[in-house]
Amino acid sequence: MRKITNMRNTILVGLLVLSAASCRSKKEEKPVDAPKGETKVEVLCSGPKYFTDKDFFRANSVGESPDQANSKRMALSNARLELAGQIEVTLKAVIDNYFNDVNSAGKQEYIAKYEGLSREVINQSISGTKTICEELTKTATGKYKTYIAIELNNSALLNTLNNRISADDRLKVDYNYEKFKETFYKEMEEMGNK
Repeated sequence: MRKITNMRNTILVGLLVLSAASCRSKKEEKPVDAPKGETKVEVLCSGPKYFTDKDFFRANSVGESPDQANSKRMALSNARLELAGQIEVTLKAVIDNYFNDVNSAGKQEYIAKYEGLSREVINQSISGTKTICEELTKTATGKYKTYIAIELNNSALLNTLNNRISADDRLKVDYNYEKFKETFYKEMEEMGNK
């Protein structure tokens, strides 16, 4: 019981962090002047069109290094870590909601197995991300800065997860793909509306 409470608390904290990070208004906002004494900074490969929505998980990052290739590796690595975190929190919510709707014996064991598979799928899927923005600048100190934004198609992620669950004889017994897919897309729709 304590394990369930800890897991739910972890999920709730993760969802709150994700909600706070994604609570950016999608309305067209008027530019705001920077406060006196500050200079407004434009961050490349950032903004509403690079936010996660109902169709894609998206993340962006920046890497800075005296070496151009290393700045790109750093930016891509950081963006992938951010993307993996978003996906993990979302899939935990999907799995929890799915099992709340489905009556299954050994529910906690199945949740643990699904979460284990989802981590494997995340690791596998992250390599399939697509770069949607990449900008390179050079700082006044001579360092290279790479700004990057990546995305991962939600349908591709769901299909990979479905294939892994369906291949596990024990999990597929109580698995209802249509119900799982409905729960997944409902969660993605909610993320897209934030």
